[in-house]
Amino acid sequence: MSLSVILITHNEAHRLAPVLEAVSWADEIIVVDSGSTDGTPELARRYTDRVLVTSDWPGFGPQKNRALERATGDWVLSIDADELVTDALAREIQAAMAAPQADVYALPRLSYFLGRPMRHGGWWPDEVPRLFRRGKAHFSDDLVHERLVFDGPPARLKTPLLHDTMPNLDDALDKMNRYAIAGAERMRRAGRRATPLGAVLHGLWTFVRCYVLKAGFLDGAEGFILAVTNAEGTYYRYMRLWLHTRPKPQAPTPR
Repeated sequence: MSLSVILITHNEAHRLAPVLEAVSWADEIIVVDSGSTDGTPELARRYTDRVLVTSDWPGFGPQKNRALERATGDWVLSIDADELVTDALAREIQAAMAAPQADVYALPRLSYFLGRPMRHGGWWPDEVPRLFRRGKAHFSDDLVHERLVFDGPPARLKTPLLHDTMPNLDDALDKMNRYAIAGAERMRRAGRRATPLGAVLHGLWTFVRCYVLKAGFLDGAEGFILAVTNAEGTYYRYMRLWLHTRPKPQAPTPR
């Protein structure tokens, strides 16, 4: 059974090498880059000749489908540029392909925030469907928070995929802002509406859910910072939606 590893990138040169090195055992690696300016495509070509650079950014789902369309393996493993396949996970993936129990497998994902593994706050266990037979699944067309679309329940692997999502606060703030912009646009296209008060309440609820109900407080200071960051992202997503959909105020008339 052959395996295609697919991933999309944008300015990931600072962390991409170990990610690609960890899947160098795969039959092919396909990288679709959305116009990086930091040498990401050149770095990727050290590990694979299947690198495509696109001039546009259609969103996470459509971009991942572009990578999927270029896969030729019997199986596909989709990873992100901040996710690491350990040797133990590689062995489990190979064993699953050799004696498959399903067409799709979900992997537990252990995410790190500011260098700490987050085992609470709704982040663990974070089971993500990522390994699948080619032709049996595709990605949704969502701009952000895309999902893998397939029939039936997935089987589950046991070894976690390591996810170094936000190693420092600048990364956290940048990701929060990008996801708030994309999330607001997705809600606008769906015909959603928002108010400033609703934005505040959604943000407060996100903090309570992450820090209290999902026990984020057990992850120490990082758990608190993560809950605040998630709350901010929710608040800004709804505020951006309100700003996009509210009646435009009249500009003052010069006298």
